[in-house]
Amino acid sequence: MPRPNSADDGLTKFQRYRQQQQRRGMKQLRIWVPDPRRPEFAAEARRQGLHLRGRPEEAEALNSIAAATEWPDS
Repeated sequence: MPRPNSADDGLTKFQRYRQQQQRRGMKQLRIWVPDPRRPEFAAEARRQGLHLRGRPEEAEALNSIAAATEWPDS
């Protein structure tokens, strides 16, 4: 007997994945973020970086990024 999650359930692979995640207690979240390809993005990032330079918040932000990122060994 095929499992209820088999390919003949009429759902797409993505729909089955979403249902599986929901059963695991996960919730899908969609957010809008700034587009880094736009010219004003670079200008705003630079402005914010200069604003943080030398402040305690700069070290805190850099430490958070380093802790959350896997850096290559080079």
